[in-house]
Amino acid sequence: MGGVITAGPVVSSWSDNRLDVFGRGADSALWHKWWDGTKWSAWESLGGQFIDNPAAVSWGPNRIDVFVRGMDNALWHKWWNGSSWSVWESLGGVITAGPTVSSWSANRLDVFAKGTDNALWHKWWNGSRWLGWESLGGKFVDSPGAVSWGPNRIDVFVEGMDNALWHKWWNGSSWSGWESLGGIITAGPTVSSWSANRLDVFAKGADNALWHKWWDGTKWSGWETLGGVFLGSPGAVSWGPNRIDVFVEGLNNHLWHKWWS
Repeated sequence: MGGVITAGPVVSSWSDNRLDVFGRGADSALWHKWWDGTKWSAWESLGGQFIDNPAAVSWGPNRIDVFVRGMDNALWHKWWNGSSWSVWESLGGVITAGPTVSSWSANRLDVFAKGTDNALWHKWWNGSRWLGWESLGGKFVDSPGAVSWGPNRIDVFVEGMDNALWHKWWNGSSWSGWESLGGIITAGPTVSSWSANRLDVFAKGADNALWHKWWDGTKWSGWETLGGVFLGSPGAVSWGPNRIDVFVEGLNNHLWHKWWS
């Protein structure tokens, strides 16, 4: 899909057959490309200067929120309101890898990032204001991945210090402990959900190929390889039942796309 990106891409979807992909360009700015249901746009620059892969989520029709790790290691935020892009705003903090974000209802945002202590930190927008940072513990490598598959539910995944996949979730009233899902991954994972209690996790394996593991509502599958050879963390989203779109940064720094339908 062309372009020149310098970190793992991310993707969001605000309606059926709509995809918005974001990547870090050679100029360290945020670049955007979208599928409108019939064709792909050209790349557009959204400015800014940042490190690592961005994060993006859509909580309603024609709404997108994007987060990055700024050059000052703070969390930065930019959003599309349906007609125009906002300016960049700093949300502070000190993060040491690209953030991730999920949304379980309209006007709700949950952002996760690795802190200076290598633990998972959480900051959220409750519909009217941003809440402060809280530590969710753990020790991990690279960027986390998160998704919400229903009201007041969040699942977060990380690459542990043992290079295995680790999982933590919010059930509506409390956070679980950390559980190991095994495997050997070599970059931060990503996760999507196409229905309630369904999770599809993607990560880069030791062979630099894309690997996939899923929760079907009752049990975890084993790992399966989806091939390819790529750099950084993948990005994934589901815009409808039994549909998944995955994007990676290829060895040629182009954007590459694979989908399940």
